[in-house]
Amino acid sequence: MRLESTLNEPTRPDQQPRTPSPRPGGRSARVRADVVAATLAEVAEKGYDGLTAEAVAARSGVHKATLYRRWGGIDGLVADALTASADQPWPLPDTGDLQEDLRRITQEVFSVFTDPEQSPTPTALISAAQRSDAGAAALRDFFTARHHQAAEVAERAVTRGELPAGTDGAEVIRAATAPLYYRLFVTGEALDARTAERAADAAALAARAGLFASIPTDPEPDTAPNTPDQ
Repeated sequence: MRLESTLNEPTRPDQQPRTPSPRPGGRSARVRADVVAATLAEVAEKGYDGLTAEAVAARSGVHKATLYRRWGGIDGLVADALTASADQPWPLPDTGDLQEDLRRITQEVFSVFTDPEQSPTPTALISAAQRSDAGAAALRDFFTARHHQAAEVAERAVTRGELPAGTDGAEVIRAATAPLYYRLFVTGEALDARTAERAADAAALAARAGLFASIPTDPEPDTAPNTPDQ
């Protein structure tokens, strides 16, 4: 299962990604893939403050004028790197149990952001995205897409009768992963596997209790005796 790990991977030329300035043909896809890969590498090594169009151009082999024409500058490059990452497919866990599925999702987040080899790119990219309006919008779109894709695990649980009808699957995923991102990007507190597991368990319990159900249950009938008007 891959979630934020897709932030490490450029879009493959054989896919049909969304581009800031779409052009037909395979060459355009290859150019974009090279630029995205170079952007990811540069931001991982140097961060947002060290990211330059010149360095991305040199690393990708794409002329600087092309970068400015198609991406408009470093903020457009960061935004499109996120968009390209959102285009990457990834399989969801399907264990037959909501709690275990959520545990595997939060474990993926934990693993990606605490592994010294995997974490530099997604951590730097998310941090860079928050430095511009274009990047922030792309980051919101990335997580919205991921949450709605991962909502399938909750939808399966509804079908199994494990969750109430009308459960908002995306909200279940947000509830499971939010405590991890809070530690990673807000407080800077240490994150461990037990914290990731506990976040998944809490979200599963809340979902089973109907806290994410958008369809209200029938109210309990009023059994209080009627009193005559005075």
